[in-house]
Amino acid sequence: MINTAFAMGGKAGAGGAGGGFTAFVPLILMFVIFYFLLIRPQQKKAKEHQKMIDNIKKGDRVITSGGIHGTVTSLGDTSVSIEIAEKVKIKLSRGNIAALLNAAPAASDKKNKKDKKDK
Repeated sequence: MINTAFAMGGKAGAGGAGGGFTAFVPLILMFVIFYFLLIRPQQKKAKEHQKMIDNIKKGDRVITSGGIHGTVTSLGDTSVSIEIAEKVKIKLSRGNIAALLNAAPAASDKKNKKDKKDK
């Protein structure tokens, strides 16, 4: 009986080298899918947020990550002072700014508005 069991087992090297690579194909495909659906969009969003934080200037209206609305009154290397009410200022790190509501109008925009009012 023992000889019969060995005879039905098949060849010892039937799995071969091709079986090792095909086992990793689904893992590679999953990594590619995760990269394009999760990792890449997250990196793109982080770059856009960093660009927005770097371009903040005095007078911009912002929203913090805590939901506080205010106007930027002063800037530091790592911190920002925001006026949230008359004579009420808070200081927080630049990373806590979640969104830019509207940028401060440029000097040329102010002149254009004055010119339109004068006419």
